[in-house]
Amino acid sequence: MSLKEAVLWEAAEGGKVRCALCSWRCVIGDGKLGRCHVRKNIAGRLYSLNYDKVCAANADPIEKKPLFHFQPGSRSYSIAAGGCNFRCEFCQNWSISQTDEEECRLGGEGISPERIVAGAVRERCSTIAYTYTEPTVFMELCAECGVLARGQGLRNVFVSNGYMTREAIDWAAEWLDAINVDLKAFTEDYYQRLCHAQLQPVLETIEYIARHTGIWMELTTLLVPGENDGEDELKRLAGFIVDKAGPDVPWHVSRFYPQYKYTDADATPTSSLELAYNVGRAAGLRYVYVGNVPGSPLESTYCDNCGQALIERVGYHIAANRVRAGRCPECGTAVAGVELG
Repeated sequence: MSLKEAVLWEAAEGGKVRCALCSWRCVIGDGKLGRCHVRKNIAGRLYSLNYDKVCAANADPIEKKPLFHFQPGSRSYSIAAGGCNFRCEFCQNWSISQTDEEECRLGGEGISPERIVAGAVRERCSTIAYTYTEPTVFMELCAECGVLARGQGLRNVFVSNGYMTREAIDWAAEWLDAINVDLKAFTEDYYQRLCHAQLQPVLETIEYIARHTGIWMELTTLLVPGENDGEDELKRLAGFIVDKAGPDVPWHVSRFYPQYKYTDADATPTSSLELAYNVGRAAGLRYVYVGNVPGSPLESTYCDNCGQALIERVGYHIAANRVRAGRCPECGTAVAGVELG
């Protein structure tokens, strides 16, 4: 394993280091790991342990991220390295995100940024997506790939839990084009009990990206029955999106299926997903989607003004795209997004 010096850290007293990559802002003693288990203090310097540990590389539809208003119908070369700064009880990618504390057990292979970008070009992808695990904790690899990708005319997207610091957002903004942030719930209890994290830093990330960067952003909430699907919580969550991020930010409400350590709950009923959809629309959100229910008409994009079906989806497949020059062909209303058609 080759070591890569980490970005966004500073020395602290007693040989410790202070990481500024995510909102835990870990102070790490010599020989110790951060909460992500993939950044280590070695003799007073912070190193990334997963830089050369790529554990996934696949060409996906951009809709799988999910990003519905960013180059719809395009392909995204999706990569991941092991590790995460959350410990979600229901993680669907737990086998690669929940790494063992012993860094020698990290899986993956050494794939250079040059090879990754070449793979994206070979697979006829228009973006590279840093996804499956939390991209913040393999930021060094993301950054090197991101700069090279831009040089090849590709864009870069994150699928993130939103726990990055403002410093990390500003540092990545030069090459990061789009992001989907998981807004997992709207209560501190949920975040602490089921994700072993905190809500407020995620809210701050969402507001900061919306107000201070040019990064295109979409949000996703996985509805877990009996946990975050109450009408009052959904109203407060949707209201936050409208007030702090804006009505044009797409909100994906996804169906939960039992995963990892959280296997006693049922899958989300469609009635809960439809409630969330209606709550989001009533709050003023122009684009709300129901996810993990293939064939639902609520996967598609409609004109907020006249109701015309603009982008029809079946799962990750685009059945029809009627957007013309970023506008509805019926009434001329602008449709928010990037390279929509």
